[in-house]
Amino acid sequence: MPLTMNRNVFITCAVTGSGGTQDRSPHVPRSPKQIADSAIDAAKAGAAIVHCHVRDPETGAPSRDLGLYREVTDRVRDSEVDVVLNLTAGMGGDMVFGPTDAPLPVNEAGTDMVSAAERMAHVAECLPEICTLDCGTMNFAEADYVMTNTPGMLRAMGQMMTDLGVKPEIEAFDTGHLWFAKELVKEGVLDSPALVQLCMGVPWGAPNDLNTFMAMVNNVPADWNWSAFSLGRDQMPYVAQAALAGGNVRVGLEDNLFLEKGVLATNAQLVERAVGVLEGLGARIMGPEAVREQLGLTKRAPVVKSAA
Repeated sequence: MPLTMNRNVFITCAVTGSGGTQDRSPHVPRSPKQIADSAIDAAKAGAAIVHCHVRDPETGAPSRDLGLYREVTDRVRDSEVDVVLNLTAGMGGDMVFGPTDAPLPVNEAGTDMVSAAERMAHVAECLPEICTLDCGTMNFAEADYVMTNTPGMLRAMGQMMTDLGVKPEIEAFDTGHLWFAKELVKEGVLDSPALVQLCMGVPWGAPNDLNTFMAMVNNVPADWNWSAFSLGRDQMPYVAQAALAGGNVRVGLEDNLFLEKGVLATNAQLVERAVGVLEGLGARIMGPEAVREQLGLTKRAPVVKSAA
């Protein structure tokens, strides 16, 4: 297969995520101000898109709080730095079963299953340019945890995104997720060309070997836009691999905490490292306006605050 390198690449920075990394690095942002500041620093370093979750400011635990999302959104939009805002819509699909000899009732402490409208409430409130759509149900590394996204739930959430004018970023953790994403476009739930994030090396989805990666790439329709990432020490190799395979890239503390062995990174440092890899390959780094034009995004203005 001939090499078809992408010479114009956009970088997404996944700023904080929802994993249990809050106590493993002081650079993982918790409060809305910390998350927004880290996103803005990543944009200054070269990220055209920032992908944001929110966390409880005190504990660092993942949250779906509308007020926290509103504050992050306002802080990013009120800054002088232009960047495309991408909010997660993955929260609210967590199912934790009981032990194998008594799987029901589910573990209430870890289960967070809500309606499509609740999962989309912050997206409707904040109207980011992009939000994520995890396009399938999947076992994660934890013994009894399942990321739950039924076809019915995905059709409902996808239609809400389309109706709101927010671009879905299809999160594909395996080839079947791409199969269903193409079905959503065929049904008219999602518009074409779609936007896809290939999520490699996440247990127990698609492993991050190159044969599997290229199988994922080859299942993305030719006119769609796509990006890819992998975890930990494989994050930077995937910056090169994604661009060489014709796609765009994602880095950030959601997926990797280290700049090199033993050296904790900031989001801006990871973006800077990605910029160096891509420019070393001869690629040009796209800015947010060029990304908006390519993806057909609608930039939202900052909220005008009334005088007290």
